[in-house]
Amino acid sequence: MPELPEVEVTKKALQSALKNTSIKEVNIRNKNLRWPVEEKKIRKLIHTDIRKIYRRGKYILISCNEGAAILHLGMSGSLGVFDERTEYHKHDHVEFILENNKAIRLNDPRRFGCLVWTNECPEEHKLIKNLGVEPLDDPKLGEHLYSLSRNRNTAVKNYIMNSSIVVGVGNIYASESLFRSGINPVRSSKRIGRERYRKLAVEIKKVLNEAIEMGGTTLRNFTYYNEVRKVGYFKQKLFVYGKPGENCKECGTEIKARVIGGRNSFFCARCQT
Repeated sequence: MPELPEVEVTKKALQSALKNTSIKEVNIRNKNLRWPVEEKKIRKLIHTDIRKIYRRGKYILISCNEGAAILHLGMSGSLGVFDERTEYHKHDHVEFILENNKAIRLNDPRRFGCLVWTNECPEEHKLIKNLGVEPLDDPKLGEHLYSLSRNRNTAVKNYIMNSSIVVGVGNIYASESLFRSGINPVRSSKRIGRERYRKLAVEIKKVLNEAIEMGGTTLRNFTYYNEVRKVGYFKQKLFVYGKPGENCKECGTEIKARVIGGRNSFFCARCQT
């Protein structure tokens, strides 16, 4: 599943594609995503000034005077920018034709993504309004994590993956941040002190920023692509995720795997306490 870095990379690509141009046509080739795409509403993006393209959690918002389109890539979605005459790929469901004769295409094999329209402030939309803080924007993330954890007995890995607490810390980046912080992922969130949460917040920011700079991780799916598909390279820097049985790069201990909250989790029992 695309996580925050992959979505941030996609957002930046979308901003670049729409710079100094506008949408002249919308083609809905398959409206049956997570929720049916309402073509009439999405067409409000045609020939309008797009005021802002930004990310909130794992959602990309395209705001204009008429309202905003809210995009989520789901489990397997990707965006591609092509010459408009380029042959369609299988599972290209939504297409935006630009004035510069380029095409932005949403590809989603499993169709768990969404493209919905809102006339209200997008921050008040039901998909957005209950999201937690943005980890890269909150200067007091450590204090925030500490204060909200005091009455929670959940495993810390599940806690930092809770999008109502903090957004975008998905499975890969949670595992890597906890390793760099020296925190065992099964430790109870309420039994971690303020200083360790401050350290964890620093490492979450570092991991996410490094992943963004390297184009994300993209273990299976392409999150953003063009005529020549490009993948993220952060997977080359992973310490524990997806490495059970390998030796820890820090201490040589065998990396363990454990299911926590229904997700495969990876850690070093010696480095993480």
